[in-house]
Amino acid sequence: MQELGRSIKKEEAKTDFKEVNMYVIAGLGNPGKEYASSRHNAGYMAVEYLAGKLNTKLNKLKFNSVYGDTSINGEKVMLVKPVTYMNKSGIAIAEIVKFYKISTSNLIVIYDDIDIPLGALRIRPSGSAGTHNGMKSIVDSIGSEFPRIRIGIGRNEEMDLADFVLQKFSRNEKDIVTPIIERAAEAAVEIIENGIDSAMQKFNMKGDTP
Repeated sequence: MQELGRSIKKEEAKTDFKEVNMYVIAGLGNPGKEYASSRHNAGYMAVEYLAGKLNTKLNKLKFNSVYGDTSINGEKVMLVKPVTYMNKSGIAIAEIVKFYKISTSNLIVIYDDIDIPLGALRIRPSGSAGTHNGMKSIVDSIGSEFPRIRIGIGRNEEMDLADFVLQKFSRNEKDIVTPIIERAAEAAVEIIENGIDSAMQKFNMKGDTP
């Protein structure tokens, strides 16, 4: 997986994709090596995995994000990792949506969720932000009418919530969640290729029993 700061190129204002039909796949997380592989960076991991599968470099820096341009099924797609830190993710997403004037239905957000079990995958066409601060920021910035893919990380009632989500996955957890992260990336592709209903039918998973 690619790390923040590796071969990053500062992007000047370009209009290659402006006012054209395109998709944005955004994975939420926190920038910096200290947060790499943490539970809260599951969204980052999904976008990094997808970038690898599509031979796309995440090496452009603009819109408070690291991103790469690619195509899926003939559609232009931006793979995005906001670098605002999680709680201000809406700043980055709003910049992209407004600059390219895309419909929010063409925005797909992938993120970790403590409110569903470890190993669960939940795809929805819209909805509330739940307890996720990154999603609250996005919903406050652009509304709630966009597809989202939630990667279940569960929770530990004996740990402080912030400590838990910023902690790295254990070896056993990693074995469970790695294929789910990959499925999350594949689900985003399915949304673009065949629609949200198809993705929900094929990729939703219950995960472990809470």
